[in-house]
This record gives sequence, structure tokens and C-alpha cells, in this order.
Amino acid sequence: MSDLLIFAIFFAALALMNLYRLAVGPTAADRQVAVDSADILITCALVLFSVYSGRGVYLDIALVAALLGIIDTMLVGRYLENGRWQ
Repeated sequence: MSDLLIFAIFFAALALMNLYRLAVGPTAADRQVAVDSADILITCALVLFSVYSGRGVYLDIALVAALLGIIDTMLVGRYLENGRWQ
């Protein structure tokens, strides 16, 4: 069994756990943690797919996805702290 297939199954299981936390999460902070974790999983999956396919364009996409995830986390954290966008 290919190592990439094992990681793909592992990422799918983690994504299902994130989906559960996103739907059931009792607070907005729990939901944000689930979204941030999903962003990390997507970034890791894109890096693994880049290695598998041998194309560097997926690394660029992974970098942009990671940066957007960081910005999203900071904005939602600020909103949850202050109760409004500033």
C-alpha cells in the first residue's frame, strides 16, 4: 500500500472529525479551531499531492491557502474578542 494512500485515508478521517466539531461545536471558538485545522489538513494534502505529481504549482497553492488560513484565524479571533470588526 502506498504511503500517500495511507496519508490520504488518515487526512480523510481527520477531516470527518473536523466536520463533526464544526457542526456540533458548542462555541464559535470551537468552530474556528475546526476550520483552522481543516486549513492545515488541506495545506498538507496539497504538499503531498505536489510531491506525488512532481509539480511545484501545488506548493504555491498550498502557501496561499496557509496564508489565507492565518489571516482568517486572526480576523475571527479579533471578532470573537471584541464582538465587532475593527
